[in-house]
Amino acid sequence: MKTDKTVRLDLSRKEMQDFGYKVVDAIVDHFETQDQKLPVAIASRKEIDALFCEEAPENPMAADDVLKFVLENVMTNSNIMTHPKSYAFVPGPSNYISVMSDTLATGFNIFAGGWVGSPAAAGVEINTLNWMLKLFNFQVKKGGGIFTSGGSMANLTALATARKVKCGDDFSKAIIYLSDQAHSSNIKAINILGFKKEQVRIIPTDMEFKFSINKLKNAIAKDKIEGFQPFCMIASSGTTNTGTVDPLEELSRICKKENIWLHVDGAYGAAAILSKNGKKLLKGIEKADSLTVDPHKWLFQPYEIGCLLVQNHKWLSGTFTEKPVYLRDIEGNQSEINFYDHGIELTRHFRALKFYMSIKTFGLQAFRKAIDYSIELAEEVEAELRQSNKWEVISPATLAIINFRYNTVEEKLSEKKLDEINQKISAKMMASGEALLVTTILQGQVVLRMCLINPRTTIEDVKNTLALCEMFALE
Repeated sequence: MKTDKTVRLDLSRKEMQDFGYKVVDAIVDHFETQDQKLPVAIASRKEIDALFCEEAPENPMAADDVLKFVLENVMTNSNIMTHPKSYAFVPGPSNYISVMSDTLATGFNIFAGGWVGSPAAAGVEINTLNWMLKLFNFQVKKGGGIFTSGGSMANLTALATARKVKCGDDFSKAIIYLSDQAHSSNIKAINILGFKKEQVRIIPTDMEFKFSINKLKNAIAKDKIEGFQPFCMIASSGTTNTGTVDPLEELSRICKKENIWLHVDGAYGAAAILSKNGKKLLKGIEKADSLTVDPHKWLFQPYEIGCLLVQNHKWLSGTFTEKPVYLRDIEGNQSEINFYDHGIELTRHFRALKFYMSIKTFGLQAFRKAIDYSIELAEEVEAELRQSNKWEVISPATLAIINFRYNTVEEKLSEKKLDEINQKISAKMMASGEALLVTTILQGQVVLRMCLINPRTTIEDVKNTLALCEMFALE
């Protein structure tokens, strides 16, 4: 029985080329003009429903019409996370080579779960992970890792591995320690893994938002006396709130003495290892049992690519290997890695390709300079704020993150009033669409937070944003 090309979901060669060129043109135009657009997309549920709520069509539409609709309605109603004035959360600066690499991986529909699916995909991932292991001074021959969808999945994978290695099948008395500045994905991972609230110790941080060592030691000692098993500690190398790095060397000594797994959540800040200043702050990171890094943050990759590194690759395979009968013919020998045995996902996108191609194209030196630039820019912004009588720095520039608030010396305002003003500055900025700038809370104060990891952000961009903030404060 014959089928026509529509039933086969096929296009002619020319149709594919014409459509593909239009997509590439749209992406290139976006890269070229994004700084001329507003970074914030604002739309109500009612407005979005009016655009997209429809029945699935039975009959075909022209591909060009579908593309036109998507470009005009989907892309324009999404925040531009690569925009120079996208300061909130942790932006994703991205780069064009990685975008096209992702297109290749998707276009060829490469399955990166097992060796037989694509030996080359496994090889690229192994090699790229080795680059990462070397960067963080993990042992390449013994160490291992896996690329994940992001930091949340990397943290979940790490904690599942730590539980298996340290607790085996009985984790009823296991205790996890993390600071009050640890990323929320760790709490989510802890919940997913079935730990009770009583098994989690959230340790207060000091005035610099770092793990309080004394309080941590007291908590561990108390738990041991009461018959619990301290098994895992989650440290941060670059907290989302302030960019703070926990005292990694001191924490590693505690973990070694107490036989506790040290997981470092460096999803945001660990990439600063490429910078001289960052490397000093990250001293001791090489002593972690496991480490999360997010290349789609400060290593300039498009979403989505997270990474987990471990000191011993057997920890991963020992935690996640399953042997279903339908995979019996594709296991390979001991030297061939099936990454579905090293993590949660069986079906895996070829995430390593974009990282591999962008590092090969630009070289590590370019990444080093881009990270240096971000750190220096944040320090320049801090100096700018301190020279003004309208701004107060709450948390100084640390790994390209700075927290500040409007607090003019010209009038004495209550803390409640200051909170209201700074909250309104953020709300008005977001409503204007001019910059993606939101608040966080530090030491009970509502503060504005800037994450300046985009190498295309300039000091002029920030000055213009601050001027607009001042105008909103006076309204």
